[in-house]
Amino acid sequence: MARKTKPKILDSEAREQLESGYKLSERHSFRQRCKMVLLKSEGYSLQQVAVILDTNLISVHNWLKRYDKDGIEGLQTKPGQGRKRILAEEHISIVRSAVEQERQRLSQARLIVEESIGKKMSNETLTRFLKVITAVTRE
Repeated sequence: MARKTKPKILDSEAREQLESGYKLSERHSFRQRCKMVLLKSEGYSLQQVAVILDTNLISVHNWLKRYDKDGIEGLQTKPGQGRKRILAEEHISIVRSAVEQERQRLSQARLIVEESIGKKMSNETLTRFLKVITAVTRE
């Protein structure tokens, strides 16, 4: 049998911040993390919180530890997480010149860009980057 864990004790300010984060945040991951802490403060076990939020026990435990250490700021996703971009802002001029040079053949433009920056990419990556830079120039 799993051992009982004590409910988290939250003061009114912390509870208000968590409820606000849960209700108003645009990011689903942050809302879910706030809900983890709120559920734990209501007396739910780690296993129950994991089942309610459809996540695993280790994630619940790690996010609660991070909340204890850093507060509500600890529930935010840190910058630099995830896969690094292949194309960045400094590549805009290279991509534009390659596309101007090979207007009808995206795969040829991709080869020019790959040769210039020294990284491999797919046609889809180049297409997504083109959509981003055209959206920025339209604004």
